[in-house]
Amino acid sequence: MKQTDARTMSFINLFAVLGALPSLCELSDEAREIIAGKTISLGIEVKGGPAGVLHFQDGKITVSEGCDKCDIKLPFKNPEKFNGMIDGTVTPIPSKGFTKIGFLLGPFIKLTDLLSKYLRPTKEDLENEQFYRTSTLLMFHVITGAVAQIGNEDKVGKASASYIVDGNVRMAITEGGKVLTAAHIAAQNHHLTTVHTDTDTPMSLMEFEGVHNARGLFDGVASSFTLICDGKLRMGGMISQLDNVNRILDRVGLYLA
Repeated sequence: MKQTDARTMSFINLFAVLGALPSLCELSDEAREIIAGKTISLGIEVKGGPAGVLHFQDGKITVSEGCDKCDIKLPFKNPEKFNGMIDGTVTPIPSKGFTKIGFLLGPFIKLTDLLSKYLRPTKEDLENEQFYRTSTLLMFHVITGAVAQIGNEDKVGKASASYIVDGNVRMAITEGGKVLTAAHIAAQNHHLTTVHTDTDTPMSLMEFEGVHNARGLFDGVASSFTLICDGKLRMGGMISQLDNVNRILDRVGLYLA
């Protein structure tokens, strides 16, 4: 039995992987410098899959759904082709914005290469503490972004989402009482949306103490049970909501492995 599917992976790639570019620009001076002074929008439309626009404006990026208005448009005939672009095996051809192709071949590739470096670091990269921290915080946003996509698109994920009651699931990494980064999964009518900001109205929460504890769980070298027992992972609120989000998190590991 196949455990993942290309269509769900295309949603993850657009809204969780490329969806982490805004966080990359918040965390990295290098990323901001790459797109400094650039004002342009890049649309991605996958037949039978997702459609969205990356908006670049002077060192900042926002992501929106749909692909009606954009300066450059990259169409893909199926999810597999789009996933291939993310994997580096497919070269896309714009259907709109040929005069702006320099942005694709220059700043956009530099930015996605930098993102890949943080998300798939070498052992040597992680020996640098600042790199380690940035990489972990980016992974957090990719993972939280993937939760919503799997809950909405993956067959097994949708089954778990069908049991999630309306409300916000807060996820955060803290250090000495200070919030390093946070996001929340907003559930409404069993549809999940990841919002990459904190929330004042959580129905349940999952909070890691320190980047090293979060990274340990992300990399599969630490167990949530051990972290909870050690007081390094705090969970609270509506247990059924957390239980089903955790089931979806298990699926995230399969897709992002």
